[in-house]
Amino acid sequence: MEYEGVAKTADRWGISERSVRNYCAQGRVPGAFLAGKTWRIPRDSAKPQRANARAARPLLDVLRAEKTAGIRGGIYHRLQVDMAYNSNHIEGSTLTHEQTRYIFETRTVGLSNDEAIHVDDIIEASNHFRAFDLALDRATTRLSIKLVRELHHILKEGTSDAAQDWFALGDWKRFPNEVGGRMTTLPERVDAEMRELVASYEAGGTHDFDDLLDFHVRFERIHPFQDGNGRVGRLILLKECLRWGVVPFIITDGLKLFYYRGLARWDEERGWLRDTCLTGQDAMREVLERFRVDVSD
Repeated sequence: MEYEGVAKTADRWGISERSVRNYCAQGRVPGAFLAGKTWRIPRDSAKPQRANARAARPLLDVLRAEKTAGIRGGIYHRLQVDMAYNSNHIEGSTLTHEQTRYIFETRTVGLSNDEAIHVDDIIEASNHFRAFDLALDRATTRLSIKLVRELHHILKEGTSDAAQDWFALGDWKRFPNEVGGRMTTLPERVDAEMRELVASYEAGGTHDFDDLLDFHVRFERIHPFQDGNGRVGRLILLKECLRWGVVPFIITDGLKLFYYRGLARWDEERGWLRDTCLTGQDAMREVLERFRVDVSD
């Protein structure tokens, strides 16, 4: 029998190398074996079929249908809570996952007598649910400056930041700032650089996983808003994943440091951010398969 490596199998099956390794590790590729740390795969092997393949449904269709119907406990419900909790938690929110879920489900806040939570954390969790819906509603449309600003306006509306004279709600920042020791784009250059970024992205035709990550890195380096850039950037990533049929992913607390390192070192080594986000994709695939949602690459 003739064998090949993961890269050739991934190309032959039309999926990612990580997915091939997962199939092999799960024992779903007959005849595949580890030679040291390298998988050897029969050249005539067929791509494994999902057990629920007949019931699989495209993610975007499912999310929109469940949102419209107001279905509880489905994948729309799950992603709303998971993304709001994790994306806000990265930025310092003290809400727990359970509290975030409670706000989404009841539109109320349940706190114990000895618990104190910043009002902004509650507002931003609720706002994130609305911003998620906007990203979902506009998933198949072209990315635009207007949409980017709308996402920021929704996310920060009603917060203590938004009440400050210096804070530009739904508009570009007014003061210079840095992130992780790196200076970001100066306020007077933000509009031009954002328009160039969006125009060059939209002129590129269809986009793959690396294209989406590259846009995200460039967006975060511009850092167009005074606050909320990470959350807006990750909402844009969600929208574009749904637009181009890429499995979305969530940056959890366990991935946070690797995510920041990947953003900082993208120019030198793309693999750090790519592998971090692929790890998030692997976790998302497991969730989607349980909900019988299409996770084909």
